[in-house]
Amino acid sequence: MLSDRLPLALENGAVEMPAEGRIAVVAPSPGADISSLPKERVVVVSRYYPVYRAFADRGYSVAVAPDGHFAMAVICLPRSKAEARALVAEVLPLTNGPVVIDGQKTDGVASMLKELRKRGDVGEVLSKAHGKLFTVRGAECRDWVAKATKVAHPMDPARQFMTSPGLFSADGVDPGSAALAEALPDAMKGHVVDLGAGWGFLSDAILKRNGVTRLDLVEADHAALDAARQNISDPRAAFHWADALTFRADAAVDHVVTNPPFHTGRAAEPSLGQGFIRASASILKPRGHLWLVANRHLPYEKTLEAGFRSVRLLGQTAEYKLFTATQPRTPRKG
Repeated sequence: MLSDRLPLALENGAVEMPAEGRIAVVAPSPGADISSLPKERVVVVSRYYPVYRAFADRGYSVAVAPDGHFAMAVICLPRSKAEARALVAEVLPLTNGPVVIDGQKTDGVASMLKELRKRGDVGEVLSKAHGKLFTVRGAECRDWVAKATKVAHPMDPARQFMTSPGLFSADGVDPGSAALAEALPDAMKGHVVDLGAGWGFLSDAILKRNGVTRLDLVEADHAALDAARQNISDPRAAFHWADALTFRADAAVDHVVTNPPFHTGRAAEPSLGQGFIRASASILKPRGHLWLVANRHLPYEKTLEAGFRSVRLLGQTAEYKLFTATQPRTPRKG
């Protein structure tokens, strides 16, 4: 973990922190301990709302993207190789001093180290706690800059969606989302929430249903929400950069549609999807409907039954199961 390696690297000189100037800490986990850096100089950069909010609440300066120049930067490698490369390419030209790369073995830090040694000056490598930390200067990584891509609708190739590296299902429509889109009813009257909307594939399907008067797209990834804004131009749509687990619409809603995430880093975390189910129940009207897709191995049935009076399996494949649930046990009133 960063908290195991960064203090040691600062102490033994593997990382020489400039005496003044801003320090960017890019893509940390929400609970990362960065107290070895001077708080008044740190800007935490994260496009993920829960991380952004967590550090803001701890009194740090925060930003969605790097802004201006920095004396030093610390990049915490994300799971996605394309996203990690894009971050390095974005941060290097903005940093006058050392760029610190930190990551676990499972985050691909070894391959990043190997690649950056070909491109720039890499300093001492510190290995600890199943990960590595090193500095790089002068690397040329312009070919890693994130480039928007287009994804075709599986049933209508003429319909194109904009995505970008590091987004969920950036290279093609997720099969689970495609299955859920096909399973949605022809009519979905009233106010709908797409919880964890990503770049907007399910929202596009929702807006084609009869009776939808309003759609709230709720997404924690700022880059995904930006892509959704490009993909969805319907005036009934509203976009919310928010944590799905705590989002509250301005009134109780008629439907929630969700393909919830179930990973934290590389580790499966079913409690995350279970949290989406509970959050859905808390924002629905007393006779509201939840529409959900999940990988078959995920244990969501008990959470659904605890949160809703009626749960029905819509269908399943070798990889996915589709549910609808109605009548939340603790609905939102008003």
